[in-house]
Amino acid sequence: MSTDRYLTFALGKGRLANKTLELLEQIGITCEEIKDKDSRKLIFVNEELKMRFFLSKGPDVPTYVEYGAADIGVVGKDTILEEDRRVYEVLDLGFGKCRMCVCGPESARELLQHHERIRVASKYPNIAKDYFYNKKHQTVDIIKLNGSVELGPLVELSDVIVDIVETGSTLKENGLQVLEEICPLSARLIVNQVSMQMEKERIGKLLSDLRAVLKDKV
Repeated sequence: MSTDRYLTFALGKGRLANKTLELLEQIGITCEEIKDKDSRKLIFVNEELKMRFFLSKGPDVPTYVEYGAADIGVVGKDTILEEDRRVYEVLDLGFGKCRMCVCGPESARELLQHHERIRVASKYPNIAKDYFYNKKHQTVDIIKLNGSVELGPLVELSDVIVDIVETGSTLKENGLQVLEEICPLSARLIVNQVSMQMEKERIGKLLSDLRAVLKDKV
């Protein structure tokens, strides 16, 4: 592959992007432009390293990577599972740790154990569907919500919710609790399937450098 080609990164906006950039700096990959909070630019470039970076909403990152608009993406495992795009998930970056759980009032525990038909509210309908239909073999009605899913059981829209749990304090404050854990979550590095072949050397070096840094942190 020509060394003139840029390697393009799509980063989920916010904390995830900041942590990723800190990690990349530890292996000598920097991008000063992206640190300028007043910049209106959408694409940030390091000419010397032939690398480009852009920020996007988390759910869009796997789309950019699948279609080759980005070679590499960094996004939460929840987004990878929910979007279900054709990408390679190659590295667990170890930050942004939390859990995907089924939550609700204590009274809902019995409904889960007896596999009754229940209503499940979630921002993650695909994850919820996969868990209940394929792992628990329980028929449920899934209701997609975009805002505070904790409201679901409180206003009797749903029996339980499927959501990300970090500390559990919001649940507790609203009389809800974790009833079942679906899977652990953290930030992951994903790669476009064609880029993995075409840019094997550059991406391979990037991965081995990152693995070395992450190993030191353990």
